[in-house]
Amino acid sequence: MKKFLVLFLIPIELLENWMKTDANERKIAEEKMKVAWDIWMQANAESFIDTPAGAGKTKVVTQNGVADTKNNIMMYGTIKANSQEEAASLFIGHPHLEIPEATIEIMKINPLKDLANNAGIVA
Repeated sequence: MKKFLVLFLIPIELLENWMKTDANERKIAEEKMKVAWDIWMQANAESFIDTPAGAGKTKVVTQNGVADTKNNIMMYGTIKANSQEEAASLFIGHPHLEIPEATIEIMKINPLKDLANNAGIVA
């Protein structure tokens, strides 16, 4: 089995606007989403290496130092699957995609030793 990084993304502006929504309206929608997530996770738990977790505030590090920044990553997780296609197919119809403009990205995790070997560098 191969390992894959799963990123749950939402445009920053959409999330910021959502936080301005009436608290009661937000609570109802978030509880409905949580129920759908829990059902989805129970059905797919065996595929997860670690369950999705929220991504917090972001810092960017450059040659010029460290600064605050923002990105569209809301959550992340890692899964196992035989192929990237198999991994991606798990997320078709995922509750996260009910959020307007939300996306889920799946990337194969390549151990550094594999990357070095493929580049002709001995690790």
